[in-house]
Amino acid sequence: MKKIVGKVSEDERDEIQSLFERRNGLRELAKVLTAEDVELYNRLVTDMGENATKFQGWWDRMSAKYGWESAENGNWEINFNSCDIYLVTP
Repeated sequence: MKKIVGKVSEDERDEIQSLFERRNGLRELAKVLTAEDVELYNRLVTDMGENATKFQGWWDRMSAKYGWESAENGNWEINFNSCDIYLVTP
């Protein structure tokens, strides 16, 4: 099930969209990168960890700010076009 539980500003949307795109880019890089280049591999792992922390931090800050409804085994999604936040539950 998916229902709208809130909305964010365009600036807030831009922040999570940038983190989302970076996460996807890092995941794609991880698919083609081999562990042979240890320095690049370590940098990738570090960047992925930092991005994941920032990504989760954004959701934590926004949910605290706006008081979005949550559910056990649920997660939030954003529609980047409308800035709407959805609660998705199984």
